[in-house]
Amino acid sequence: MVLGRDTRLLVGAVILACVVLAGPSVPSGAPSAGSLPVDAVRDVVPNRVMTWNLCNPCEKSNVDRAAEIATYAPQVIGFQEACVRDVEGIRDHLKNLYGLVYHVEYGSVLQNWGRCGGVPWNPGAYGQAVLSAAPMTDPVNVEYPDGGSEDRGYMAVTTRVGGRSVRVFNTHLAERRQEAVRAGQTGVLAKVVARQDRAIVLGDFNAVPDASELTGMWALATDADPECGPSSTGTCRTTTDWRSKFDYIFLRGIAALEQHVHPTAYSDHDLVQADLDLS
Repeated sequence: MVLGRDTRLLVGAVILACVVLAGPSVPSGAPSAGSLPVDAVRDVVPNRVMTWNLCNPCEKSNVDRAAEIATYAPQVIGFQEACVRDVEGIRDHLKNLYGLVYHVEYGSVLQNWGRCGGVPWNPGAYGQAVLSAAPMTDPVNVEYPDGGSEDRGYMAVTTRVGGRSVRVFNTHLAERRQEAVRAGQTGVLAKVVARQDRAIVLGDFNAVPDASELTGMWALATDADPECGPSSTGTCRTTTDWRSKFDYIFLRGIAALEQHVHPTAYSDHDLVQADLDLS
């Protein structure tokens, strides 16, 4: 059937109106799911966890951060130096661009306009966050009694990793050259971790493995890196741009199958990933 001129014009107008109303299918300038590396994971890996200090302040795109995470698609990821609005953006991009759906809990300890934007009367919340493909329960958010030069704390949630219920902690300890402060913080954290038969502790501890302030953690957990321990002679993989190991996946009552450190251009800390055996 051949449409008349007036009919063709009407059909064209309807199509144009639909395009205008619907808008583009992805945000302007955002990559499509097809821009993932060819070997990227296409769904969450149930037994995979990650930790990542996002670096703040850093001028990096949340689209880029989401693409990095989607490449490995962990079941759980802990963020440090995280603004709520950045976490929301990363989470939205993971869902809209890659079909990866995560729940979120926050462990914010600061309302910081300078770090997170916003307006003086409603500054952005800043601290830690956990994304989990499974729902999370029993969240806690604890500020350390002494944060050092900046308020610091830990958060904890219960979720499922590898099909098993597990308590997940996420922390960011005091900045470098504040060893005594970090020792107090790990003392607080170690007490609550020790109550768990099975726990995963993610975070930026701002200390190398043989630092004395980490003694309490090493006494009750192992690092997911099998070559890493509380000794200066170990072969721990470094996790920062200045080639120190500051980022840890501590495991209590859980074995690691493998760990990888993924250098990234989108933070001064690398992505640290571990695949776990929770049988």
